[in-house]
Parts: sequence; C-alpha cells; structure tokens
Amino acid sequence: MPSRYLRTSEIAKAVGVHPNTVRLYEEWGFLPPIPRSPSGYRQYTEHHQDLMRLAWTALKWPFPGGKAPVIDLIHKACADNLGGALELAYLYLAKVRTEQVQAEAAVEFLERWAQGNVTDVSAAPLNIGQVAHRLGVTRDQLRNWERNGLLSVPRDPHSGYRLYGALEIGRVRVIRMLLQAGYSLMAILRMLLTFDQGQTHNLRQMLDTPRPDEDVYSVADRWQSTLAAQERRASSVIALLGEMITKPQQR
Repeated sequence: MPSRYLRTSEIAKAVGVHPNTVRLYEEWGFLPPIPRSPSGYRQYTEHHQDLMRLAWTALKWPFPGGKAPVIDLIHKACADNLGGALELAYLYLAKVRTEQVQAEAAVEFLERWAQGNVTDVSAAPLNIGQVAHRLGVTRDQLRNWERNGLLSVPRDPHSGYRLYGALEIGRVRVIRMLLQAGYSLMAILRMLLTFDQGQTHNLRQMLDTPRPDEDVYSVADRWQSTLAAQERRASSVIALLGEMITKPQQR
C-alpha cells in the first residue's frame, strides 16, 4: 500500500493537464478504475500517474497508420500488460517509419523528375483514358488535378481532346506518387507552382512549408515534419513503458 495517495490535481500538475482531463481519461477507459476512500475521494497511486502520462503522450493526433493500435496499447497498459503495450508501441513506430520511407521515396522521385530526368517515353501523345489506364488513376482524378492547377494538358487543335505527352505523364506520376505517400493536394500545388516559376531546388522544403496565406492547413501539408514528430512521440511512448516495466510499482 502506498504511503499516501495522490490527488487529482497532483496527477494533473505532474502530467501538465487540467484535472478534468484526468477524470475524462478515467471515464473513457484510458486509466484503470480509481479506488475511492470512504469519503469518496479518488485514491491515485504513482502507477496511475505513470499511466496518465503514458496516455497523454500516446493519444496525440494525428495517428499515421490508424488510431486503433494506440488505443489498444493504452488498454493493455491499463490491464498491467506492459509487455504487450511495449510490443504495440514498437509496431506503431515501425508503421510511422514505413510512412517516412514512402514519403522520402516520393520526394526522391520528384527531385529526379525536377532535374529533367525523363520518366516516360511516349512515341505519340495519349488521351485521358489511356493515361488513366497506364497510371492506375481515374479520369475524374486527372480532370480534378487539372482543375486545381496541378497540371496543364494541351488539347488537340481539331478535336479538342486532351493530349498527354511524356512531360505531362511524368508530372502526373509525380502527383500520384506524392499523394499516395501522404502529401496533400495543397502541398503538391505549392511545390509545383514554385517549380513552374523555374525553381528546381528546395522542392522538398516547399512541400513541407505552408505559405503565410494558407490560413487553414492539414497535417498532410507538412507531412515530413508530421511524421518526424510522430516518430519522436512513438519513441517517447517506448521510453515511458520501459521505465514503467523496470520501476517497482505500488498498484
């Protein structure tokens, strides 16, 4: 039995949250049930404080790879299955790092294209249906990217149909690969506008740097920074679990 129990305010101060957040985490199942004194006061232990710090660190949006593994991790820790929680923390870290590898590969593909390296050789221009089939996208996606200013496709002067040459196809490949890697349309548009102005260097930075006039933006507008932050968060969760496992606990 602990020498003394901790109050809600003490748990909140130690973790850096409002006392109501501690109560909500208990209500939502992110903390195990808290014993009560005969007078009805919650009787927290140092172990509850560690679990609150763990939950507060882990449950920060966004969640590359999905939120479910993080919730499962917290529930396992609450059930005193710290080994299982640690395993899930490493699996989550692996997912974040996989996202980072994909994001980096997409940027390297972009940089190769931006330096003038050919990605496609086409003897004759392709129509929108042929391009959609070749690249595994839909016609609507291609039209949407054009409407949003990501590319400009020349037209047949006689029929008026779009004609995609090697340059347009290469650009579509870049757009598609960056989207698949998690970058937002806004980030890609920002980068391509810079590229179209003649700047072929620092495109990686442009993908990750919203302009001042972008009043509202998503985490995918700074995808590389977001993933780096999530890697640090996952590593912090692993460190916290390691400390909890090796610390003599007073349940």
